[in-house]
Amino acid sequence: IAFYLLAAVLVFCTFLMLKITLPYFEFRYDNTEFILTKQSVLYVDAWRYAFYIHISSSLLVLLLGIFQFSLSLLNVRPALHRNLGKLYILLVLVLAAPSGFILGIYANGGLLAKTSFVFIAVLWWFFSFRAYRNAVNRHFEAHRANMYRSYALTLSAITLRTYVIVIPLVIHLHAKEMYTLVSWLSWVPNLLSAEFLIRNPSIKDRAAMARP
Repeated sequence: IAFYLLAAVLVFCTFLMLKITLPYFEFRYDNTEFILTKQSVLYVDAWRYAFYIHISSSLLVLLLGIFQFSLSLLNVRPALHRNLGKLYILLVLVLAAPSGFILGIYANGGLLAKTSFVFIAVLWWFFSFRAYRNAVNRHFEAHRANMYRSYALTLSAITLRTYVIVIPLVIHLHAKEMYTLVSWLSWVPNLLSAEFLIRNPSIKDRAAMARP
């Protein structure tokens, strides 16, 4: 039951992310607050292509990742689990993480924020690739651990926007300070939470009951 409740929350959050993303596909440069902050790079081809690749592929990755942690899907439909997992990995490795790396280079907030977003992209690619290699080599416990890490970074898209809403209610920061803080908060706690889940004995025991 806990998984289905969590999955429902994540599906809802993905739907909200879709609503946030749709205005960007009007291809106007004056209709969102974020685009208005990127006027200096709007006509840089690398940034513009990376932006649209990233926001579209990341939505699919968010949705696909939810199903990778369903033990019932793994046990009842292992082939579907594998195929969805392959699509998740392919999207991260080929589209979402590389485009995120490019966006990180051009990120708002100065060097600290840029460094954070570049770290996310590199770690996201690395953990996803390791998860794939672990599955191919049938190292399933390591595969599970790296998928936790990968999806924790996928969820940074949601946690970033959550902090953008919540933090101003608690403390007033200048735009650059705010963006730098949120850039790190969006993924570091996520990754620490993933490490807790990986090392939690009860979760490890449940995962050990299922094999692709």
